[in-house]
Amino acid sequence: MARADKATAVAELKSEFEGSSAAVLTEYRGLTVAQLKQLRVALGGNANFAVAKNTLTKIAANEAGLTGLDSLLVGPTAVAFVKGDVVEAAKGLRDFAKANPLLVIKGGVLEGKTLDAAAITKLADLESREVLLAKLAGALKAKQSAAAAMFAALPTQMAQLAEALRAKRDEAGE
Repeated sequence: MARADKATAVAELKSEFEGSSAAVLTEYRGLTVAQLKQLRVALGGNANFAVAKNTLTKIAANEAGLTGLDSLLVGPTAVAFVKGDVVEAAKGLRDFAKANPLLVIKGGVLEGKTLDAAAITKLADLESREVLLAKLAGALKAKQSAAAAMFAALPTQMAQLAEALRAKRDEAGE
């Protein structure tokens, strides 16, 4: 690779690192071009899957301010730059790795923090963002409903108590 080409590749990788919320490093040894194409389709719009030289990736990551990736950059490495939902991208990679054992998830970086392969798998096990938001909304609504029921119970109990006292006075007065 010519020096100018390397500088261009480093600049592109650096912009990918800076423009993505997460990056997942994988080993793709033994996968065919068709399988890599299937992986790119499986990731959809959530991630951009790119094969890059380790030395250029190290330089780009360091320039982007990411540390701790050097130990992961061994062997043939491809990086999934996640621009969309990190959980969905992790699920896509995990599911593809289950179907194609030649794809090995090495680890990655999420919002500047280095993650190992187990952490990426845990991310993939999370429910989607929409489901988590729906659960949060349901929990908040349940708390509000419980509070409304409690506030409505006080006047209701007071009215029942007043009615009981009126009934007792009527009995005593007769």
